Amino acid sequence: MKKIYLFALAAAFALTACDTKPAATEAAGAAATTASSGIVYVHVEQVMAECDLYQKEGLPLAEKTQKAQESWAKKERSFQAEAAQLQEKYEKGLITTRDAQTKQESLQKRVASFQATAQKEAATLEEENVVFSNRAQDLIARAIQAVNEENNYAMIVNASALLQADTTLNITPAVLAKVNEFYAAEKK
Repeated sequence: MKKIYLFALAAAFALTACDTKPAATEAAGAAATTASSGIVYVHVEQVMAECDLYQKEGLPLAEKTQKAQESWAKKERSFQAEAAQLQEKYEKGLITTRDAQTKQESLQKRVASFQATAQKEAATLEEENVVFSNRAQDLIARAIQAVNEENNYAMIVNASALLQADTTLNITPAVLAKVNEFYAAEKK
């Protein structure tokens, strides 16, 4: 479950990452003027990876998730070691069958409690990630709409589907600048 969750979270972060580049505004204006009322493209993943939202909120969320997963793994190893020690003591005849059963039941209860807590923590982290992802997608969609309203493009295409295109049709810097502008306005 943890590996699937980690993979899903990593994929979500790859899709929802965001930073600002000072030259983005200048390049945005140049791209917008060159491609006005035509077909243009946006590197959505680049916008997500470079926007301020990702730098200020996405990275800390990723670190928080990684620390939680490391903590869970450490606790699991601890339980496994404790169970192995108990088994070894029993096999060597250092504890009675009754003591071994009592300690095993206690260990199982602690493991069950840990698993319940870890599942709650994972659900909370997953919810935080979904909220972050939705915020990033909303900012990007609004930024693309705003850039389009300013320039009246016939079509805006996600660059991930492009095989070849003239770089003057790239409006990624304009969209990135707008995402950062909207994010800054949200923070005020």
